[in-house]
Amino acid sequence: SFFLSMYLATVLGNLFIILAIGANSHLHTPTYFFLSNLSFVDICFSSAIVLKMLANHILQSQTISFPGCLMKMYFLIMFADMDNFLLAVMASDHFVAVCHPLYYRTKMSHQLCALLVTGLWVTANLNALFHTLLMAQLLFCADNVIPHFFCDVTPLLRLSCSDAHLNEMMILTEGSLIIITPFVCVLVSYICIISAVLRVPSTKGRWKTFSTCGSHLAVVYLFYGTIIAVYFNPSSSHSAEKDIAAAVMYTVVTPMLNPFIYSLRNKDMKGALRKVISMKFFSV
Repeated sequence: SFFLSMYLATVLGNLFIILAIGANSHLHTPTYFFLSNLSFVDICFSSAIVLKMLANHILQSQTISFPGCLMKMYFLIMFADMDNFLLAVMASDHFVAVCHPLYYRTKMSHQLCALLVTGLWVTANLNALFHTLLMAQLLFCADNVIPHFFCDVTPLLRLSCSDAHLNEMMILTEGSLIIITPFVCVLVSYICIISAVLRVPSTKGRWKTFSTCGSHLAVVYLFYGTIIAVYFNPSSSHSAEKDIAAAVMYTVVTPMLNPFIYSLRNKDMKGALRKVISMKFFSV
């Protein structure tokens, strides 16, 4: 019941965000374009993980085929990468809007935003395919019980009876590049935003921006902190309980919180959501 309620909150919250942005022409800007993409990714991310877990619980079946497990891992990596990339892009978008407002429309054109998101989807798919193919080369001889609630990379590597050093090295090198580069981009963007806001004479304006940035950074810390703790620590320091707790945070909790943090603190977004909800009630 707990996970089902969180999943429904994730789907409904993010779905309302997408509908509100699509139904209001004044929200057809780069900022809300990235936000709608983040909401779509969060729905897919949570669905790829939670639905199978709920189905297993209802059907009293804890099995999954090996190809099915690899497919789950592929979607996990792809949607996690997209979440990662979009957080960095949204931080950069905020940076341009706050620090270079006069050049915002020319720098963040619709064509550039569309090309950027397309490139991110291609990169995320290629990265997921790369790690999935590496995992498919391993042998799994005896133990076939995954100490996790989904097919994650680290638990599967522990079950392999073949040499997995290449997989671990790729996670620590190529995987680190995929995760750390956007993380640094987020930090640099918000440092520049905060330094620019400190020069604003209005105390109310400074507090409003700090409040918004603080909530955004809370999601960033939650997402990146748990991923780094799970994937970029030595295998000997891992435990099933800690990995599961961290995985719940970035696969279930963060997608649920994103609509509230990125949207409900925004007056335009709240107005658009009220219109969508009222339209639904009146149409019924």
